[in-house]
Amino acid sequence: MTASPSLATRDLTIRFGGHVAVNAVTAEFYPGTLTVIVGPNGAGKTTYFNLVSGQLPATSGSVFVGSQDVTRLGPARRTRLGVGRAFQLTNLFPYLTVLENVRLAVQSRAGIGMSMLSLWFGHKEVIQRAEHYLERVSMIAKRASLVGTLSHGDQRKLEVAILLALEPSILMFDEPTAGMSVDEVPVVLDLIHQVKAERNRTVLLVEHKMDVVRALADRIIVLHNGTLVADGQPAEVMQSKIVQEAYLGAPEPA
Repeated sequence: MTASPSLATRDLTIRFGGHVAVNAVTAEFYPGTLTVIVGPNGAGKTTYFNLVSGQLPATSGSVFVGSQDVTRLGPARRTRLGVGRAFQLTNLFPYLTVLENVRLAVQSRAGIGMSMLSLWFGHKEVIQRAEHYLERVSMIAKRASLVGTLSHGDQRKLEVAILLALEPSILMFDEPTAGMSVDEVPVVLDLIHQVKAERNRTVLLVEHKMDVVRALADRIIVLHNGTLVADGQPAEVMQSKIVQEAYLGAPEPA
């Protein structure tokens, strides 16, 4: 583990009226580590992701990418600093083709704008790069399909391809296998395994499926009612009393 975190939150908090959805969460995340964030429905997991990626402004507390305080920066600025986010609900261009969606991400990463000149400049290289990411998610055969015609599972795979095409140093996956068929799930899990094996990027994953958590996690963080209640090695955290009660729903003593 490196000496300094690639991502950190300090007392990160958001309130909606009188409701505290995320309550003073302090955590650090390091390259080469895959952290799974778990907790019951309504625990604040996705809201925490929204605060980290800039989709929601914090009521108080801070977010750091490396040593830079990004708390007041929007999601586009954070993306340029290396924060990549795949959403629980797909966030795609439905009237463009599969290839065009990924091509836009490749162009964005390369700093190529959308002028007529830029569309021709490096056109072959951009297309080849986009196809590379489609191959990684087993979607090259659907390169010409309109995104709006895809199944939900294929849309989720495409979103992962777009995330990879942005080449972020910090990858955030919010329930990446949600809504996928049994046949589709291994493709995305294998990709996350590959990213994890590279050991040079920071991966955060929100997930409900415990078999996925056990297969992927280097570390588990547990949120409950917006508060961080456990943080540690998977075996240790999963056996803790607070996780058994708060996440797994163990009955309280009579």
